[in-house]
Amino acid sequence: MATESSLIDLHLVYLAGLIIASGLTLLAGYRVIKGPTVPDRVVALDTIGTNVVAIAALFALYRGEGLFVTVSLVLAIIGFISTIAVSQYVIEGDIIK
Repeated sequence: MATESSLIDLHLVYLAGLIIASGLTLLAGYRVIKGPTVPDRVVALDTIGTNVVAIAALFALYRGEGLFVTVSLVLAIIGFISTIAVSQYVIEGDIIK
């Protein structure tokens, strides 16, 4: 069984992961704004989506609530579909043929 000090250590690891993922999301946001090309911006937006999924999953572990795992799965699906749509637009100039 886990002791109280190991649970505190685990919460600190979750908190550190949340802080790191949030910082990386801010850096990707800078790339979205200052990206030299459109593909750079698309990759940065995809990175933000992935980091938001990671933040939701880490928050679920931190709080011990399963609802945020469901939220992270839905965000991952939406992020995947939006990445496909934006890449179609960048490649062909139209999303629907």
